[in-house]
Order: sequence, then structure tokens, then C-alpha cells
Amino acid sequence: MGYYPMYVRLTDKPCLVVGGGKVAQRKIAGLLAAGASVTVVSPEGTASVEEWSRSGAIFWQRRPFLPQDVQGMVVVVAATSDPAVNLIVYEATLPQQWVNIADRPDLCSFVVPAVVTRGDLQVAISTGGHNPGLAKKLRAELEDWLGTEYEDYTLFLGKMRRRLLSLDLDEEEKRSILSALLDERFYNWTKSGEIERRDVEAEKLFTRPLSP
Repeated sequence: MGYYPMYVRLTDKPCLVVGGGKVAQRKIAGLLAAGASVTVVSPEGTASVEEWSRSGAIFWQRRPFLPQDVQGMVVVVAATSDPAVNLIVYEATLPQQWVNIADRPDLCSFVVPAVVTRGDLQVAISTGGHNPGLAKKLRAELEDWLGTEYEDYTLFLGKMRRRLLSLDLDEEEKRSILSALLDERFYNWTKSGEIERRDVEAEKLFTRPLSP
């Protein structure tokens, strides 16, 4: 059975990562980027884990995992180098918790996809656990295709959409303007750095009727 793709808001949500190595470090970094409240349980950790702990970005319990550590957690990630420990973490979780076991995709209630990020634009890629290498390969290809200009381009489109939705226009007019804003020229002006020209041309869409 396939996965249901969705994006979740984890801001201030309590999340547990068991493990302090390189794999755990990647999991922690992703949770922190999402604004989660991260607790780490591991006797040892990488330099990044040490720094996150010193800065207060994470709460680090420097000891082996205990079953009660999962209590109150929304997300539980087991990312140790010991499969037996990872299995113990899984067995301690509750049905309503979202669980990711690094070396056992069959036990995961969610998987972490390969992601291309350009500001607020995110493209996630998953092979359902069949071949993470393919997901990474596709991510590299998308990173070449989706240049860094997409960060500003996404912000521009978001700003225009918010402005449009605040106007007293009928739905057909709004759809027409939104469609016009997706014209390739606005992206090209963003990519070439012609921001003033882009914004001037966008302004015209709001001040004159669109051609039928």
C-alpha cells in the first residue's frame, strides 16, 4: 500500500530523536528547520548535536533510551546504529504517534522524502522506500533545474496572490490575473534580475482589463 503524501506543520511540536550519529543529525536538522521542539536521547553525539545542545536548540538526554521517553511526543525517530535499540524504540511507541525507524522502512508510519528547497518552494521525492538512491538522483537533477531564482519567484507570486485576493473582483477576473502572472516572462525577469520591470508589468495587470 502506498503512502499518503502531505506536508505537516511541526512548529513547537514535541519530537524525539533517538541516536546522535550522522543519520540522527540529518533527522534532527530537518525537524529543527520545521520549527519542532526536539529532544535527543543518546549517550554520544556528533559535533553538530553538541552545538545544538549548547545553543539550546535541542534538549539532549545523554543516556541510553528508556521506553518512557516517547511519552508526549508527536514524532518519534529511531536513528541509532544498533537495530536492536531501534526496534525497542518502535515497540515503545503508541499507535497515534508518527514513527520513523531509520533501518526498518516496514515499521515506519512515515518516511522522509528527498527534498529540493527554494525558499517556500519545496519539491519532495519518494520511492516508497524501494530505492532511496533513485530519490537522491532525481533530487540532484531537480536542483539543477530549479535554480535559486525560484525562491524570489515564489515570494513574488505569493505577494501578488495575497494582494489579488484582497481586491473586490469576481472569481473569473481573479483567475485571469493569476493565470497571467504565471506567464513565463515574469519568471524570466526574476531570473535575469530585472525585478523592477517585472513588478511594473505585474502592476499593469491590476490596473487595466485583461484581454478576453
